[in-house]
Amino acid sequence: MSAEIIDGKAFAQSVRKRVTEQVATLKERYSLTPGLAVVLVGEDPASQVYVKNKNKSTIEAGMKSEEIRLPKTASQSEVLDVVARLNSDPSIHGILVQLPLPAQVDEMAVLDAIDPAKDVDGFHVINTGRQAVGLPAMVPCTPLGCLMMLKDRLGDLSGLNAVVVGRSNIVGKPMASLLLKESCTVTIAHSKTKDLPAVCRRADILVAAVGRPEMIRGDWIKPGATVVDVGINRMEGENGKTRLVGDVCFKEAVDIAQAITPVPGGVGPMTIACLLANTVTAACRIAGVEEPAH
Repeated sequence: MSAEIIDGKAFAQSVRKRVTEQVATLKERYSLTPGLAVVLVGEDPASQVYVKNKNKSTIEAGMKSEEIRLPKTASQSEVLDVVARLNSDPSIHGILVQLPLPAQVDEMAVLDAIDPAKDVDGFHVINTGRQAVGLPAMVPCTPLGCLMMLKDRLGDLSGLNAVVVGRSNIVGKPMASLLLKESCTVTIAHSKTKDLPAVCRRADILVAAVGRPEMIRGDWIKPGATVVDVGINRMEGENGKTRLVGDVCFKEAVDIAQAITPVPGGVGPMTIACLLANTVTAACRIAGVEEPAH
């Protein structure tokens, strides 16, 4: 029997609809319009598409959107000056600096310069630390989206064995922290884990975020597990055309798992939806008004 396909696109649409309603309420009740600024340095084609989609989605939700573009030759001080201006702008509640940055700009220095209260990407070390000890924090968008889909699919996660394959600061580590907060028993695994297939087979929840195309095979998955595939990899397909695949071999896993996110159309659409949700959360915290529930 094939697994249930978790439709991230449809789920993201429902999140964005809820965000739009929350923004309308904030405007009516508090005259508060959440504002998101996106900084793009250089002309990377993929980044340009992401920024365009974020700008469109922000406006559709009724928020203020500001887009700042700098040339690929911009210095680190120029980027930091933009961040400093946005930090002090009361109409901006969320700041996102599109990565990657050119080689002459220190990514960590730029991310560290963002006001933690406006860090809607959730990458600042203060937000990372607050999340780790259970305090209110801005949570990275992709792990937040994964958690929302898991809770929608499974309800109470407490007591479940969760394995996160991947240890990045952007997905793996915060995903493990979020699952631990939900009272899961959490294992962080990675490409160097001994007998990784056996570790994966223990998982009721398997989150794949290792960045290797179709690394996780069907026989690595516990029958009835819920699989969240964060990976987005391009592989050469028929006629020389590339196709997008995840970190999980979908055609094998779909016959074993109880539920699985596809690639594309699974986790990806949730990232922008959660960025909008984080911007609303940031606006409420900065303004000192009640936060809407995700």
